[in-house]
Amino acid sequence: MEVVPVGYAQLWRADPGAWAAAGTAWRGLTGPVRRRADGLTARIGALRPGWSGTASVNARGRIGELRTDLTDLLPALIEVDQVLAEFAARVGAAKARLGAAVARADAGGLLVDRAGAVRPDPAHPRPAALIGPAVAQAGAEIHGALALAGTADHEAAGRLAELTTAAATGWVSVPPAWRPAPGAGPAEVSRWWAGLTQAERRWLVGHEPDRVGRLDGVPVAARDQANRLLLARRRAELLERRAGLLRPLPAGPLELARLARLARLAGVEAALRGLDGLGERLAAPGAPRAYLLGLDPAGDGRAVVALGNPDRAGAVLTYVPGMTADLADAPAELGRAARVLDRCAALGPGTEAAAVLWLDYDAPDFLPEAARGRPAEDAGPALHRFQEGLRASHEGPPARQTVLGHSYGSLVVGTAARDHGLGADALVFVGSPGVGVDHAAELRVPPGQVWAATAPDDVIRLARPPEELARRALLAGSPLGRAAGLLDPHDDRLWFGTDPSTPGFGGRRFPSGRHGHAGYWDPGNPALDGMARIVLGR
Repeated sequence: MEVVPVGYAQLWRADPGAWAAAGTAWRGLTGPVRRRADGLTARIGALRPGWSGTASVNARGRIGELRTDLTDLLPALIEVDQVLAEFAARVGAAKARLGAAVARADAGGLLVDRAGAVRPDPAHPRPAALIGPAVAQAGAEIHGALALAGTADHEAAGRLAELTTAAATGWVSVPPAWRPAPGAGPAEVSRWWAGLTQAERRWLVGHEPDRVGRLDGVPVAARDQANRLLLARRRAELLERRAGLLRPLPAGPLELARLARLARLAGVEAALRGLDGLGERLAAPGAPRAYLLGLDPAGDGRAVVALGNPDRAGAVLTYVPGMTADLADAPAELGRAARVLDRCAALGPGTEAAAVLWLDYDAPDFLPEAARGRPAEDAGPALHRFQEGLRASHEGPPARQTVLGHSYGSLVVGTAARDHGLGADALVFVGSPGVGVDHAAELRVPPGQVWAATAPDDVIRLARPPEELARRALLAGSPLGRAAGLLDPHDDRLWFGTDPSTPGFGGRRFPSGRHGHAGYWDPGNPALDGMARIVLGR
C-alpha cells in the first residue's frame, strides 16, 4: 500500500506526547496482568494438599491454561508501548523538521500557508532567479517532513493491525524448530530471527527470555521485551543474595569474615538501588523511550540500556564508562548518555538519534586493577559483538555509529577497535589514560573520525607510563626537576599509550572546559556539544 504523506495542518497539530502516554498506559497493564497470573499460580498451589483425583487434575490444568493465556499477553503489552513510543518519536522528529523548514522559509522571505504551500513574500522582493530555487527548496523540506510522518503512521498502523490479528488468532505458536548454535555471530542470529514467524518470535520472547534478551543480532524491540520480562527475576536474585548475607555468622573470632560480608552486603544494596533506578527510568513516560538490552546482577552487575531505538535511528551513540562503573552507577551513567542525546536534539532538530549505555564488562574497582589492560582486553569481544549486532538488526539505511569511551572505558573502546574492529563510523575518547595504540590509524575507522578531548584540569594527565613516573620521582627533589618537566620529550605519553588528545596521535581534538575528570557532560562544557556534533556527523 502506498504511503501517503500526512497533511501539513495535521502534523502541525499532532501531539506526540499523547501517543507516548497511550503506550505507557498499555505497558502499565503488565503489572496487573502479572499479579493476576501470580494469583492463579497461588491457587494451583493451594489446591494440591487437599484435593486429588481426576477433577483436581483437570482444575489445575485449566487454571494453568488461564495463567499461560495471561503471561502470553505480557510481551504484546510491551510491544504496543514500543510501537506507540516509536511512532511518537518519529512524529516528534517530523514536527521538528517541519518547524525548522518553516523557520528557514520565513527567514528567507517566503510565506507558508495553512496547507503547506510556499510562495514569495511580497514584502520582501527578490530577483526572480533566486525565488524559484528558494521556493522549491522550502517545499521539498516541508514535503520531507510530511513524508516522514506519513511513513511513521503507515508503519505503526501496520504493526498494530498485526497485533490485533494475533489477539484474535492466538499470540503464540509452537516453538521454532531450531536455535542458533552457541557462539553464532550477530549476522547469523539476525538471519535466523528474520526467518521466524511473528508467532514464533513471541513464543521465544515469552518462553526463552534469557536467550532472546542477550542475543546480539536480535532486534532491539524483542530484546527489550524479553529483558523487561526478566526484571522481577533479576531483582529477586539480588534480594536472595542479600538475605544470604544477612544470615548470622557462627560465634567466634570472625571479624575479617564479618567485614568481608559487610562489604559484599553494601555492594548488593548498592546494586539494588541501581536496579531500582533503572526500573524507574524504564517505567518513565515520555521520550526518549528506554530499551533494556541486557541486565545481569551477578558480581558488580552489568546493564545495557538504550534511549531511543537504535534499530530505527539514523545516528547511534554507544557510551562505555570507565573505572568503578557497575550496576549501582548505571542510572547516573545513563544520564550522561541522555545529555548527549538532548544536545543532539537541540543541534540537529528532526534527526532521529539513539544513545546506548554499554556497561557489559567488569570495570576495574581500584587503581591497581585499572593499571592493567586485561579487563579491557576481556571486554573487547563482547563490545565487538554488540556493535556488530547493532549493524545486523538495524532497519533501513545504515546508521552513523559512534562509540565513546570515558576514562578506562576509552581503553576498552581502543582495545576492541584494535583487536577485533568495531564497525564504527567514529570513535570518541574523553578523559583517556591512553587507548592501547600510539596512532589513530591503528584503530581501523575511517580517516579523520577519531576524536578526543581532555580537560585542562583532568587528573588523568598524571597517568604517565611507569618509567616516566619513576624518572619524575627521581628528579622531583633536584634543581633540574622543574626544567626537566618543562622540556619533557615524552609529554604525549600516558599509561596506555600516546595521549589521544595530542597532535602526535593523529586524531582530531575538540575542546573541553575546566570541569575535571567527570565533567565532560556538565552543562556549559563545550565538550558536550562536541560529542553531540560528532554523533550527528557535523
